[in-house]
Amino acid sequence: MSFFNKVFASIGIGSAGVDTRLEKDTYMPGETVQGVVVIKGGKIDQQIDAIYLALNTTYLRESDDKKYTVTATIDRFQLTTPFTIRANENRDIPFSFQLPFDTPLSIGRSKVWVTTGLDIKGAVDPSDQDNLKVVPNPLMSAVFHAVDQLGFRIREADCEEAPRRLRGRLPFVQEFEFVPVSGLFRGKLDELEVVFFPLANGTLEMMFQVDRRARGLSGLFSEALGTDETNVRLTVTNQDIPHLQQKIENVIQRYS
Repeated sequence: MSFFNKVFASIGIGSAGVDTRLEKDTYMPGETVQGVVVIKGGKIDQQIDAIYLALNTTYLRESDDKKYTVTATIDRFQLTTPFTIRANENRDIPFSFQLPFDTPLSIGRSKVWVTTGLDIKGAVDPSDQDNLKVVPNPLMSAVFHAVDQLGFRIREADCEEAPRRLRGRLPFVQEFEFVPVSGLFRGKLDELEVVFFPLANGTLEMMFQVDRRARGLSGLFSEALGTDETNVRLTVTNQDIPHLQQKIENVIQRYS
């Protein structure tokens, strides 16, 4: 084994490589992600301490009245225990994992990707990155359809740092911001913000922030003081889909 091969491998030249191949690139939250990690040995034998997959996204964090983008790990999965990859050996490592129910949807500026890494002691760890398209499940799609039928259009979707009272296992929530362009709520609301809190049993808890448009002197004072917004929660299941539009309309109407 050449001394120079060892040196080069330690800085990533001629070291083992990794390539992750996903069965598909579009998934719903809660769906099983399947694929294979292909390991290609380098010029020398190397010990792989672990192969891991990390599911990542970005969110906006505010500090000193400024917003900046940070990367967050949604979940991490270790695929192997330590093993040795021989020089020029090819090895396939099949994998599957459940996409967490609270994975952000690929709407607006929200992005999700999988990073694959090899932990190699004393060497530069090779990695690979694959983007995922995360689409709404049927219940989420029904919510979007109902909001659309009520005359709202989505203006923005982003992941933002969550206040502690809304924070779950992740430090952020994904907000969907809608504006009324037609129908009953045009002229009554400035905007409607929706946050999903999906549960593993198929239940979807939602928080609506109803931002009322200022009407009259008291409305102007409320808007100036920031008290013209109302937060309300609604929990739905697939059984609610036929009546979802009416349920959401009732909630908005009550607080608009």
